[in-house]
Amino acid sequence: MSEESRVPLELDDIQRGVLGARPTPYAATYLLFRIDDRAQGRELMRRVSAVVTSAADAMSPLGETWVSVALTYHGLDALGVPRRSLDTFAWEFRQGMAARAAALGDTGDSAPVHWEPPLGTPGVHVVLVAVAPDSAQLRAAIERARPAYEALPGVTAIWRQDCHALPTETEPFGYRDGISHPAVEGSGVAGSNPLEVPLKAGEFVLGHPDELGGTQAPQPDVLGRNGTYVAFRKLHQRVALFRRYLKDNATGPEDEELLAAKIMGRWRSGAPLALSPLHDDPGLGADAARRNAFLYRRDDPAGLTTPGGCHIRRANPRDAEVAGVPRLHRMIRRGTVYGPPLPDGVLDDDGADRGLMFAFVGAHLGRQFEFVQSEWMNDGVFFGAGPARDPLTGSADGSGDFTIPRRPVRRRLQSLPRFVVTRGGEYGFMPSLTALRWLGDLTG
Repeated sequence: MSEESRVPLELDDIQRGVLGARPTPYAATYLLFRIDDRAQGRELMRRVSAVVTSAADAMSPLGETWVSVALTYHGLDALGVPRRSLDTFAWEFRQGMAARAAALGDTGDSAPVHWEPPLGTPGVHVVLVAVAPDSAQLRAAIERARPAYEALPGVTAIWRQDCHALPTETEPFGYRDGISHPAVEGSGVAGSNPLEVPLKAGEFVLGHPDELGGTQAPQPDVLGRNGTYVAFRKLHQRVALFRRYLKDNATGPEDEELLAAKIMGRWRSGAPLALSPLHDDPGLGADAARRNAFLYRRDDPAGLTTPGGCHIRRANPRDAEVAGVPRLHRMIRRGTVYGPPLPDGVLDDDGADRGLMFAFVGAHLGRQFEFVQSEWMNDGVFFGAGPARDPLTGSADGSGDFTIPRRPVRRRLQSLPRFVVTRGGEYGFMPSLTALRWLGDLTG
């Protein structure tokens, strides 16, 4: 272990939302704000710096209740961050998610023209997220944060999304959620896969060495160090369409579950095909110590067990032979469910809005979030499958297919519809607690 890897991160300066997984179960609220008055926007930063939870607070009396805040490029500009500093931020962040939509696969129904206002517009300046184990504790967290933005007429709340855990601890398609996360050197937080070597802190926290040995951070150092980038996404899930597609392409209920597992790479219980290839194993799926302890290169290089094009293998190829170095494209992913569940067995859309609010955390928007979206989720060249897209979350148009390798004859699902529609998104910068105070003290 190198000297650098033994140096702990400054957890008391890093926001809890960067490194800490959401609780299980959970409730969450996303709040968006517009800054109309620069001085009051700076006052907001001073106030939120006192309520935002640090990564060191994970063991505090507040436990798993926390508040995080991020700013868009337009938000930093609204606060009066000098141009020489703004120009040092990642260029993807400066452009914004809406401008990057085509490269991300946000086309057709997912194009920004169809996004839920005000997502993707220059009027979104601040993203505040409160997370707690239940709705009562969430309300308490929001109440603690409320004085930070109330009585500031120059700061306007413009959007809210309440989220929650389903009773089944699954996402709307029925799969167990929140299973996989990487280990980060110096964080003290163990990864979900005991076979994965912890990643350098600079992959997720700015101002620290990354896997390539470089150190990236916006300037000045007081602003960039211990911050990170985050891609927020509101993803609507067409649950009835997904259920009907499975039913129409399966020979029976057991085959439906097998197809669902092959599409995801896991059974709905969370048990991976890599460890339970022939049938579901709910006990394995519920066991956080075992359900991620697998790799691909030695036991399944051809994808006969876990298809190369399935969702989890695209999102994290682990040690598989693919175009690109998987360790350079790892992210911290967090999904929070919104909307009511579709009752079991219902195959017709009820018109309700349901899905996931997703946050992808990483220090490199381009080679992490954007690379995975464009090269792994919405293309198949990286593992030799041509233009094939992710069968679950890819930007399908009804003409694509998904191949399930097997002997003696492979199986192919055709005419894949778009099961997940982007309803909006933002690129945010999550400052350190020191940087929040620095933003609050800006003058001019």
